[in-house]
Amino acid sequence: MNLSAAEEGKEYIVQRIETDDEDLDAFLFSLGCYSGEPITVVSRLKGSCVVSIKDGRYNIDNQLAEAIVV
Repeated sequence: MNLSAAEEGKEYIVQRIETDDEDLDAFLFSLGCYSGEPITVVSRLKGSCVVSIKDGRYNIDNQLAEAIVV
């Protein structure tokens, strides 16, 4: 399942990132979003969601959320 279908407030473990864009991979890695890391959907907004990765909160769009498999 990808992150766009995840429940709010529940912690998941990132299984893999499904994208062919190396820049996107590097961006997610810089946020701390990579295989084996816990991630939580804090809230959903129209067209995006707020996620908690490590000690930070980030607003990511739905396209990016679909690339994160949990």
